[in-house]
Amino acid sequence: MYNLAVFGNPIEHSLSPAIHAQFAQQLAIQASYIKILAPINNFAQAAQQFIDSGGDGFNITVPFKIDAYKLATELTLNAKMAGAVNTIKVTDSQLIGENTDGLGLVNDLTQNLGLSLKDKKILILGAGGATQGIILPLLQQQPSRLMIANRTASKAEKLANDFSKYGPAYGFGLDKIKSDPVDIIINATSASLDKKMPNIAPGCAEHAICYDLMYGEQTPFMNWARDNHALMIADGLGMLVEQAAHSFEFWTEKRPDTQAVIKNLRG
Repeated sequence: MYNLAVFGNPIEHSLSPAIHAQFAQQLAIQASYIKILAPINNFAQAAQQFIDSGGDGFNITVPFKIDAYKLATELTLNAKMAGAVNTIKVTDSQLIGENTDGLGLVNDLTQNLGLSLKDKKILILGAGGATQGIILPLLQQQPSRLMIANRTASKAEKLANDFSKYGPAYGFGLDKIKSDPVDIIINATSASLDKKMPNIAPGCAEHAICYDLMYGEQTPFMNWARDNHALMIADGLGMLVEQAAHSFEFWTEKRPDTQAVIKNLRG
């Protein structure tokens, strides 16, 4: 029996219990997966209580991914480069921290949407934590260029420099985006949460794959992509399920099928 959980604040909206219940049923694995509302200033104590009660692993969502990074006693390369942890596996002597966000995005793009990222021009909007968590797995797919555009150019430049040893990463301000088309645009800004659209040149969307990390509703970015003749438009629901599958495999060493779960969630 695996005792699993997800920590967040807020947490009531989380789809994770429903996703992991389907994974466990598929693989005939006995697992309990609960939602835990952690106090904003006391994640570590809440996590320790769960570990002490026999917890085998847990996910971490907003706003505790950096707290989880600090709590982990061992980190994967993904977690180190992301500077944040969304999955912890409890062993006898270690709390192993992983970040599955970028792995989930790459799986959704390549397996569910059938795209090859090799030799593609990829533009990421935003240079916050969401972007930092997806850069390494994207670069490992060998794009021709990975460009990070942010309202504050220096933040994008620093992020690109931090990852430059893993592949061709470049950072600049949103105002420097050209109208030249790119292959893939990923919206990793918080603009969709505010129902806003980053102010960028529309020409780059033409014939591009436009992907919003947000899911659950049609966002201004997705409307902008449609209006500017994007080749394909996708939200982040597939990424959510795929990153959860990586977490489940990290804990159980068994890989669930994601296609049926994505279909069920989309109704």
